[in-house]
Amino acid sequence: MVTQEGLKLYKKQIWEKRLKNIPNILAFFRVILAFLMYMFLVNRNLFEGIHSSWLDYFAALIFVIASITDFFDGYIAREFNATSKLGEILDPLADKMLVLGAFLGLLYLHRANPWAVYLILVREFFITALRISMASEGISVKASFAGKVKTVFQMIAIGFLLMNWPFANLLLWIAVFLTLYSGYDYLKVYLQKTK
Repeated sequence: MVTQEGLKLYKKQIWEKRLKNIPNILAFFRVILAFLMYMFLVNRNLFEGIHSSWLDYFAALIFVIASITDFFDGYIAREFNATSKLGEILDPLADKMLVLGAFLGLLYLHRANPWAVYLILVREFFITALRISMASEGISVKASFAGKVKTVFQMIAIGFLLMNWPFANLLLWIAVFLTLYSGYDYLKVYLQKTK
């Protein structure tokens, strides 16, 4: 016999299952957006007749949309307890693909300092590998406050660089400092938890 309470519980379980997939779908979408943004930055010959400043605007718009999906997949995962092992690995990888695509495109356009980009990318890949290792060992890999601040500054710096605005390289070097500091923060947590 199906009761009203049983039906409500069943509907709630279905809703929770669907919610669990939304952060992963948004992360996959971010991967596609990263590819499109990169194409606008480095394949400008495909868009003959369109002024290069418009290509900058399109790339920046795609980057902003991708950054918004990053906020929402994290928000949904936290607020609705829609986390998953796949999400813990996919979310940071999608973020890295977006940042990597932006920085490679900016290097191609000679807008970003190569040393700044190198330091950020080395830290990003090292910490991504560390987070995957931590997840496989059952250690929580939630982003630290320093990691969140670092992400915000990276996004702002990339946005300024994409739009070719003043102070873009100063923001980039602030992002480098915060990136290295948050990397140290992750490493410290890992060492503490594996003792």
